[in-house]
Amino acid sequence: MSETVNAGCAQAAAPAVRLRRLVDVFGAAAAITVMLPVLLLIALAIWIEGGRPIFYSQFRLGLNGTPFRMYKFRKFRADCDDRGSPLTMVNDDRMTTIGEVLAAFKLDELPQLWNVLRGDMSFVGPRPESLAFADCFRNGFEKILEHRPGLIGPCQILFRHENTLFPQGGNAADFYREVLFPAKAKIDLAYYPNRTVGSDLKWVLHTAWIIVGEPLLRLARKPRHNNQSGMAPGSFGTNLISKADGCSNGD
Repeated sequence: MSETVNAGCAQAAAPAVRLRRLVDVFGAAAAITVMLPVLLLIALAIWIEGGRPIFYSQFRLGLNGTPFRMYKFRKFRADCDDRGSPLTMVNDDRMTTIGEVLAAFKLDELPQLWNVLRGDMSFVGPRPESLAFADCFRNGFEKILEHRPGLIGPCQILFRHENTLFPQGGNAADFYREVLFPAKAKIDLAYYPNRTVGSDLKWVLHTAWIIVGEPLLRLARKPRHNNQSGMAPGSFGTNLISKADGCSNGD
């Protein structure tokens, strides 16, 4: 009986899977085409600052646990390799100046559009984990690997500043295994089995707002230095800063 139900669910999900893949292919191809000048400028900036390599690649766990090579723009020094921490820390001394800018706006992730086009990843899916954390997929968490990893998703948004959560002076890798990974895994397992194309689109729009909309809004709310209102010098700016700080909690 259970096998019949599972087969029926798989057949019902098949059209959504095909539609999602179609959106991935056309979306990734369009994004690469439109953003090609930006991609070239980033590559040039990395090359001017520190030479080659321009890209960084690392094996990650893909669909059904199959490893694949994921690409990023290099944000660490060229002499760094996989022997260091698999996690990016706050004020990480491996980071280059250009790398800090790329990381702040998540621009180092753009080469993964190629992974989406290839079918290694989807636009929306669980974040692909490093092989260093393959041991975390147990006790039910292995079900996450039934979903194609993605660029965008609930955990990518909610934990976008996860490096600020690591304990000072503690073991970041152990903290990730014991605290952050289980928290993210539970969110993924609650979302992906019940996802729809519409709900995925909401996360895409949410991500676009965070990357583009929020910085523009903060810029628009930045206090002006002229004092034409007759208020005490600095008081209007202080009020605006207080309001902006209140709106940006949790970033």
